[in-house]
Amino acid sequence: MEKQTGFTHFDEKGQAVMVDVSGKQETSRTATASGRIAVSHAVYEAIEQGTAKKGDVLGVARIAGIMAAKATSSVIPLCHPLPISTCRIEFRMLPAESAVEAQATVKVTGQTGVEMEALHAVSVALLTIYDMCKAIDKRMEIQSIHLDRKSGGKSGDFVR
Repeated sequence: MEKQTGFTHFDEKGQAVMVDVSGKQETSRTATASGRIAVSHAVYEAIEQGTAKKGDVLGVARIAGIMAAKATSSVIPLCHPLPISTCRIEFRMLPAESAVEAQATVKVTGQTGVEMEALHAVSVALLTIYDMCKAIDKRMEIQSIHLDRKSGGKSGDFVR
């Protein structure tokens, strides 16, 4: 882990504040996050074969993830509302691990990045899979949600 140089969400008195981005230049920014949900064989088959009683699990999870990216500032207290240009949610079925991987890529042209939007999108997409399949098996486990990469902005590019 890299050493933290300072927290930007606190003022000189230690009180939480929304970071002032008014002096920052608008640039193109992209962030990609991913995570996975480990499921039982029965849940995996229901997702893959489209037989879950609540319907198209990955289709609904995709929409939930997109909606989550757009609503991040209403859930994470100090996030700025952003005019997201695009949000793409992709899923990969992992049969050997009986898991589903979700990946969210979010783009914006703005004064602050979209890392939180990508992380929020992945989290909600995976939670939606859990919600839609919990009647089959409640032992699913959401795992390893993390930022894969980001580009743009003052801090430059990041690749995990």
